[in-house]
Amino acid sequence: MAAGDGGDEVRVLQNLRGKIYDAKHLIPNKMRDFFCTINLDQEEVFRTQVVEKSLSPYFGEEFYFEIPRTFQWLSFYIYDKSVLQKDLRIGKVSIKKEDLCNYTGKENWFMLQPVDSNSEVQGKVHLELKLNELITDNGSVCQQLVVHIKECHGLPLINGQNCDPYATVSLVGPSRNDQKKTKVKKKTSNPQFNETFYFEVTRSSSYTKKSQFQVEEEDIEKLEVRVDLWNNGNLVQDVFLGEIKVPVKVLRNDSFQAWYLLQPRENGNKSSKTDDLGSLRLNICYTEDCVLPSEYYTSLRNLLLKSSDVQPISASAAYILSEVCRDKYDAVLPLVRLLLHHHKLVPFVAAVAELDLKDTQEANTIFRGNSLATRCVDEMMKIVGKHYLKVTLKPVIDEICESPKPCEIDPIRLKEGDNVEINMENLRYYVDKVFREIVRSSISCPTLMCDVFYSLRHLAAKRFPNDPHVQYSAVSSFVFLRFFAVAVVSPHTFHLRPHHPDAQTSRTLTLISKAIQTLGSWGSLTKSKLSSFKETFMCEFFKTFQEEKFTESVKKFLDDVSSTESKEPSGVSEPVHLKEGEMYKRAQGRTRIGKKNFKKRWFCLTSREFTYHKQQDKEPIFTIPIKNILAVEKLDESSFNKKNMFQVLHGEKPLYIQANNCVEASEWIEALCRVTRCNQKRLSFYHPSAFLNGSWLCCKATAESTEGCARCTADVPADTQIEIDGDREAERIYSLFTINRSKLQKLEEACGSIAVYQGPRKEPDDYSNFTIEDSVATFQTLQQIIDTVEKLNESHEKYQKKRSSSAKYGKKIRLLERFPNQNKLAHLDEKNWKCSRVFWFFVCF
Repeated sequence: MAAGDGGDEVRVLQNLRGKIYDAKHLIPNKMRDFFCTINLDQEEVFRTQVVEKSLSPYFGEEFYFEIPRTFQWLSFYIYDKSVLQKDLRIGKVSIKKEDLCNYTGKENWFMLQPVDSNSEVQGKVHLELKLNELITDNGSVCQQLVVHIKECHGLPLINGQNCDPYATVSLVGPSRNDQKKTKVKKKTSNPQFNETFYFEVTRSSSYTKKSQFQVEEEDIEKLEVRVDLWNNGNLVQDVFLGEIKVPVKVLRNDSFQAWYLLQPRENGNKSSKTDDLGSLRLNICYTEDCVLPSEYYTSLRNLLLKSSDVQPISASAAYILSEVCRDKYDAVLPLVRLLLHHHKLVPFVAAVAELDLKDTQEANTIFRGNSLATRCVDEMMKIVGKHYLKVTLKPVIDEICESPKPCEIDPIRLKEGDNVEINMENLRYYVDKVFREIVRSSISCPTLMCDVFYSLRHLAAKRFPNDPHVQYSAVSSFVFLRFFAVAVVSPHTFHLRPHHPDAQTSRTLTLISKAIQTLGSWGSLTKSKLSSFKETFMCEFFKTFQEEKFTESVKKFLDDVSSTESKEPSGVSEPVHLKEGEMYKRAQGRTRIGKKNFKKRWFCLTSREFTYHKQQDKEPIFTIPIKNILAVEKLDESSFNKKNMFQVLHGEKPLYIQANNCVEASEWIEALCRVTRCNQKRLSFYHPSAFLNGSWLCCKATAESTEGCARCTADVPADTQIEIDGDREAERIYSLFTINRSKLQKLEEACGSIAVYQGPRKEPDDYSNFTIEDSVATFQTLQQIIDTVEKLNESHEKYQKKRSSSAKYGKKIRLLERFPNQNKLAHLDEKNWKCSRVFWFFVCF
């Protein structure tokens, strides 16, 4: 199996991507500083930059991350930023997980809803319910309800801390409300209650000879079990955490146990003032992929990997995928990753770029659109160019953000007391420094990027043989305009900075980015080009640059990065920077109690070592060589009553770390596992809990050197620079083909029409949107795609049946209704591929 493929088990993987555009008509009705967060239930996993002094803030931020756990609600909160007090939540957009498919890939305006504590719920509760038949001393029969509340999982944090939860258990009917209460559990989001309560369900009746007592229908219909979770407020009001309701009628004389998702109160989040809060514009794409074992994707994978060899390229499976998807980006993301993973990307990019150039009439517009070729190159640079950006831009970006100088040169934006000449000098200093770092960086440019640029350069020269500059503009349009300039203006997106820069620094970075685009664009410093600037102040700024000096530097740099010679030394002289960020680590040798036990530190992971520092850019306090790491595993919350913890096992005591949220914890564990996968002394077993007060909490062993009691998780791919799961990408492509079945059918019909009728196209609207150079070859590929996807459909259907057969009433499980009519792919289209049914099932224990 190729590295990066998933293994022999079925995996269900989730990811979320999209964009937060803007909000409008927010209250309070005056200029404020706003930011937006993304929450999985009540856990924040993403935050935008603060937009200052606005009523309709534009955020314009894209997001993409894997979701490592189950969740009920995806929420977007708008906050009013406060300097001295707690940030105020203005309103929210909350979407149920099963409803996300209704918004996938669409840009929508959502009305903000009020933030009501009764609707802010997350987590689940484990119950066992049973109806017992009792015979009293006088021979009467009554029905008794037994409610065993076992535990809860995933309750929210309260004010950033684990809650003090308790539960109330009630039997509710038209004329009764019998309530009982559990003990309060301190400082935990996963409380273990294990308490049993008894309720009399029906009135006594005379005992007869019938074998079973059946509750009268009219009585049973009116009763329900209600479990409410609360946070004990001690001196303040208790906080509602969620509830579940189960009708007694479903129990009859049977026993049920299940995990139930906590729900908001029925009157929660209802207000007559929702129209006054404003609205938020979002683009959301949520995917949940059922990834089968690797061998199931062999046919689809082979069909895609031979795309670059198909003549013409427009008849290949990879090209057809981009043609049928409504948004090319949906196809590009998994396609590039799959081809990259199997070392087939460069010939495919060359083939689609050559097709792109056929339609390019003028040299100065080369690779300027959003074609399949340009999007593939963009995505490739994001994946393989991460380290290149860090070693090239991070030092100068840090300087700009940490010691900012005023750089505003737009007369309209100048503040009182600003000196435009000094600002221009400051901007020139920054631009020179960024430009110098870029043109000196060719030795660090990844070989794969160089290979792609080499292909683009020679294809451009071939297409426009009389233009000596086009070979350079073909490369500069990517490396300057779509790579460096974009990273400068959004350093947090490319992990060059941990947080969003402030408004003034963002403006400085925007001006620097504009300058880099101009300097990198071949011939942009000529007078004729300068006169075309929309901003006259930028035109004046560029008059201070010497064209010949910068043009020669750009030319030499482009020559270097578009050469086929290897730019990377055979022995890596500098460690590859993989990940960094702020987390909390447990101090060694301290007691279990107390705030000093966990300290905030700056962590840094490279291909050589894992370190933490008191602050960013300070000398490391503690260093673990990568070769010394024995395992990286999650840590049970019960160890320290803290969420999102993991442990790094090395020669000394385990290093216990708490991440800020579940997404961040998952990313760190994955990165650490990947870079240590080839370590020779990796452990096979570990302790999932901590060693405290003389014993391991998990297995109660008293010797700290006792071998672990749980098997380490499966290995992950060893490629530390390119994180790709080949099977996951194949599954995503399969899903895209299935969703767009109607377009595959139209393309099929178009090929048939062209093959039968060779004359002028009388009805071009039927297939004018498709690129069909060879109808016979395209039709053959379509047949292969359909056959391959139908076989995968059958495999998925078998898995869904197997999944359903092991469940009964109780737990909410989301199923994809892929086959509403028949099992054949021909009956599927975009409309009937949807998450249209949500069933209640019981999970057997």
